[in-house]
Amino acid sequence: MENQTSANDDYDTPWKDAITRYFPEFMAFYFPSAHAEIDWQQAHVFLDQELAQIVQDAELGKRLVDRLVQVATRDGGEQWVYIHVEVQGQRDANFPERLFTYNYRLYDRYRRPVASLAVLADEGEDWKPTHFGYQLFGCEVGIRFPTVKILDYADQAEALLADPNPFALVTAAHLFTRQTKGDPEQRYAAKWRLAKLLYERKWDKQRIIDLFSVIDWLMRLPTELEKRLMHEVYTLERKVTMPYVTSAERFGIEKGLLQGRQEGRQEGRQEGRQEGRQEGESALLQSQLARRFGTLPDAVRARLAGATVEQLESWALRILDAKSLDEVFDRD
Repeated sequence: MENQTSANDDYDTPWKDAITRYFPEFMAFYFPSAHAEIDWQQAHVFLDQELAQIVQDAELGKRLVDRLVQVATRDGGEQWVYIHVEVQGQRDANFPERLFTYNYRLYDRYRRPVASLAVLADEGEDWKPTHFGYQLFGCEVGIRFPTVKILDYADQAEALLADPNPFALVTAAHLFTRQTKGDPEQRYAAKWRLAKLLYERKWDKQRIIDLFSVIDWLMRLPTELEKRLMHEVYTLERKVTMPYVTSAERFGIEKGLLQGRQEGRQEGRQEGRQEGRQEGESALLQSQLARRFGTLPDAVRARLAGATVEQLESWALRILDAKSLDEVFDRD
């Protein structure tokens, strides 16, 4: 993990997860007119594999994420249509042409209307493309697409923090990440403010975990400040009696280790308690490894199941710096 706040501010995973889990809210926040025309009583379907087949030979520019979603409309005309969402991370002269290309390829595949929608998360205040096209011999071909620029919300911080839509907080986190580059103390203060807001909303457990994960990925802090923030979050959780696992994945799963030690002191060293502690820490570490490195091989799962508590604690601490599963285990 990087210790510098300006390095590797990673947007891909949190954006993708947030859009997938809260797509209706995403549409309501950024594209309210389109949201109003969708029949949300019908299930919407993400078509990741289909989109991958369409775009596999057009890796142009740096995309934060793109999604293809099948939705139903309210008007009863075209019952099933498609939305292609692209979140763009940097200024790219080819971006409008790429949207045009994907749009006509998707239409050619499905023979259904396709709406291309763009969210621009770059730092260029004067870049906001909305169309692409050309004319030749009286023939006109092209596309116009709705565009949302995150920087356009820069003067609406308080309104974003008061908005109940989860993407208002995602937007605020993105803006705060940009505003606090090179200033870890200011980033700490902004991240702590957002974390407290999550609990004040009294959302369900999963939503708080999901959105904290987005904020955590966007607003990375030096290790010491992150540890300080974690302890603040844990204190807040105890006060509101909402014990959620948050950013412990990246910082040695300190909460699990501390709880295990406290239980050990309180209950003694009975064999049954030790076994329970081992099983709990093994399951927690397995979850965190899978979240960071993907599906775990059977050999790794077996190694975790047979490990001692001391081994589990040692491996957990290595997650701080490990870039692969091998780096977690290769020092043993």
